[in-house]
Amino acid sequence: MDYDIALDEISGIISKSKNVLEDVVGYLYNNFGKYSWIGIYIVEGDNLILGSWSGEQATEHTRIPIGKGICGSAAKTGKTEIIPDVNSDPRYLSCFISTKSEIVVPIKKDDKILGEIDIDSDVNDAFNSDDRQFLEKIADMLSLHI
Repeated sequence: MDYDIALDEISGIISKSKNVLEDVVGYLYNNFGKYSWIGIYIVEGDNLILGSWSGEQATEHTRIPIGKGICGSAAKTGKTEIIPDVNSDPRYLSCFISTKSEIVVPIKKDDKILGEIDIDSDVNDAFNSDDRQFLEKIADMLSLHI
């Protein structure tokens, strides 16, 4: 899938949808084969709370303290995390045995962290700078809907 086409389609989804987060997660899951699990976490107090998600199964990590794990670290620093091999990162909170790599993109508005996009892949080193730029643009769009 071409990232520019996907951004246009996601922009259209966001402008028309009544369930923005759910529809964006579903679009990403259905159109990007290397994205094996996608979730959007929302900041509530000192925790990340799982909102919408799409994948073969649910994760047990529905509440993550800010600062814990890769997701919690990204929420604390406000910086995108790309982990090429989750098994080599001691912060990784294992969700699925099949997960090999992960990207976590904070959703921010005026430097305040509102939530994040968390994507797992069953492929080692699945995420690159194109994924980062693409997902950061989506995070910017979603910041208006959280």
